[in-house]
Amino acid sequence: MNVMKPVTEVSTKAAGSTGAASRPAVEVPLFDALMPPAIARAAEDLGVKKAHYDTATLFVLAILGGAFISFGGFFAIVAMSDAAGHMSFGVTRLIGGIVFSLGLVLIICGGAQLFTGDCLMVMAWASKRLRFRELIRVWVTVWIGNGVGAVATALILFLAGAYKIGHGAFGAVALSFALAKASDAPMEAFFLAILCNVMVCLAVWLSLSARSFTDKMLSIMFPVAFFVAAGFEHCIADMFFVPFGLMIEQWAPQSFWLDLGHGTITIEPLIPVQHFLGNLAVITAGNWIGGALLVGAVYWFVFRFRRSH
Repeated sequence: MNVMKPVTEVSTKAAGSTGAASRPAVEVPLFDALMPPAIARAAEDLGVKKAHYDTATLFVLAILGGAFISFGGFFAIVAMSDAAGHMSFGVTRLIGGIVFSLGLVLIICGGAQLFTGDCLMVMAWASKRLRFRELIRVWVTVWIGNGVGAVATALILFLAGAYKIGHGAFGAVALSFALAKASDAPMEAFFLAILCNVMVCLAVWLSLSARSFTDKMLSIMFPVAFFVAAGFEHCIADMFFVPFGLMIEQWAPQSFWLDLGHGTITIEPLIPVQHFLGNLAVITAGNWIGGALLVGAVYWFVFRFRRSH
């Protein structure tokens, strides 16, 4: 297979002359990663393409995106279940982060929409290739669709009895995830969310430079593994973790609690639902700042500002 593309450079002759002179063809490898200026243009083009989707298409793709992130979260819980007694805290979190990256791989390579990644669309708006109302339509539609997909996936997994995996070890980890995500102080959650979407949008940014599936997968894996291992806050992932934990807390049968060694279900709910709902707005705002401003706007200024003015 030929992976080299011949490129001929054409230069104009000195003033007053006619015609053009061609320099020798240069072989450019098709599999070379795009350089940052080309990534910035690709990010803009992708933002324009997304804005042209009708609302129904966006919503369905967003439901898929929420489901795919939930699959990554489910995979992470499975990998981390009952691992604390066998591996160190850091290694356990690293493994969970690596397998969680499945969610973003499915979204980018399989085709779906994710609110946090779509924050990069601000680049197309800054270059005046999108109207503000188009941008808001995409963000609102995708956020809602992601939430529907995440909660629906949590419900399906609960009804499938996934919380019983490992004699309840999976359910115990899922409950600890939900409690931790729902209990963060708002200020901490806000800054954890900013850091989270910096890494998510960097993963999307790097994936735009890739020319093969393997390149895309590797470019996504490490930024995502970092934010999961570090405990950063992702609004869509939290829409899976917390509802799934609530379903276990409220609906799991007595046999599940007996497997965990608890004689009875705790009467008072442990997961603070109202606090989580307030935090979800804070986390969404932090994710937007991290992705749209600290990644999208910065890269637009560096690589596209002078070209668009």
